Amino acid sequence: MHKLNRGPAPACLRHYQADIHQWSKGVPTCAEKSDIWACLDVMQRGRCAYCEAELAHTDKHIEHFRQRSRYPAGTFDWSNLFGSCNRSDSCGRHKDSCGQYNHADLVKPDQDDPDDYFVFVSDGTIAPRKGLSPSDSVRAHETLRVMNLDAAHGALRHMRRQAAIGYLQTAEEFQQFANAFDESEWRSMLDEELAAIANLPFVTTIRHALLGIRPS
Repeated sequence: MHKLNRGPAPACLRHYQADIHQWSKGVPTCAEKSDIWACLDVMQRGRCAYCEAELAHTDKHIEHFRQRSRYPAGTFDWSNLFGSCNRSDSCGRHKDSCGQYNHADLVKPDQDDPDDYFVFVSDGTIAPRKGLSPSDSVRAHETLRVMNLDAAHGALRHMRRQAAIGYLQTAEEFQQFANAFDESEWRSMLDEELAAIANLPFVTTIRHALLGIRPS
């Protein structure tokens, strides 16, 4: 999960009202959902808003951050929509089946910066940052629980670990540079590496490895 920048709303959403139309009954149309997906892909770069896995064409759904059943007014609210993978054991599907929770206790990636709450470790785990305020600690732990992003035996840990493996040697080299040279001598190379990974699945795990960010 990483910070997302939400662009303008798809024009089609202006045509619908939650007290009149129902999402599950052909609204929006298939063509309009394609327009919504185009806007979501710009914001998310083809990755799940929560776990950062690549969204295959047939393995994704438009996700309501605040569920329609609990918050009907947000059904056609652009700020309430994300693109999520279809894994039943994590992300949007898990959120919608895990029972009661307070949506305000979740990190919302277009409003909050997940880097302020989590450290993504190269072994595939996610750790809440040390030193969080009590309220932010609740949000970090609840987000991991409700989205099931760090299940001990879940596929996501393995996928994040595999994504990071190829960058660990590079991370070690940058750590050696940091210990031996002034930052001005190697920072541009690190910035180039960070730019090169920006569109990859599980980019946060890779980025934290390259930056040497670890739980403390």
